[in-house]
Amino acid sequence: MRTGGEGNGGVSLLLIERGPGVSTKRIKTSYSSLAGTAYVQFENVKVPVENLLGEENKGFKCVMANFNTERWGMAVAQIALNRLIVEECYKWASQRKVFGKSLLSQPVIRNKLANMIAQVESTDAWASQITAMMCHMTHAQIAMRLGGPIALLKMQSTRTSTFIADNAVQIFGGRALTRTGMGRVIERFNRTYKFGSILGGAEEILGDLGVRMMMKVAPNSRL
Repeated sequence: MRTGGEGNGGVSLLLIERGPGVSTKRIKTSYSSLAGTAYVQFENVKVPVENLLGEENKGFKCVMANFNTERWGMAVAQIALNRLIVEECYKWASQRKVFGKSLLSQPVIRNKLANMIAQVESTDAWASQITAMMCHMTHAQIAMRLGGPIALLKMQSTRTSTFIADNAVQIFGGRALTRTGMGRVIERFNRTYKFGSILGGAEEILGDLGVRMMMKVAPNSRL
């Protein structure tokens, strides 16, 4: 809630309990209802001063404090989903017969799987490297040194999902449109994978953040 002037420095974090003057209305989305997406309206609501979280006009820092961990978690979850889809594609290609031969016998299908595996495993290796660094850093060190890499990792994980979804649909063909049988996993992923590229910061925002963080520590050079 804005308690000061313009900009980040005028925002405070308040705990507002449900009561008189507070009303909510559910917003239906294609995302999970567990997210609790809702329109919240306040009308002449009084908030006790003791409900202030942290310091006045420094609420933005509280919100930002958890972003790195949140984005890391989203990236790791996205990578796991990507790997699941690759596994489903391999199983499908192994058993699906076309003109008496499995899809896996076709070079074009093997090439698709090769590129999907390469992208997933390279992103996973990067995530493992960042995770190891996080385990040996303080919160302040993570914020200073890993904010950019984590943002880029999250961006890369969702860009990989776009590639995975596109190729998975091509491999499954018409089955990718069905909500039952082996195609159900692909259908759901193709319908929902894009959510990851929005939550925790859009891809373009995270890409810009990654470069800006690098600019802070990279030596100046004049061309």
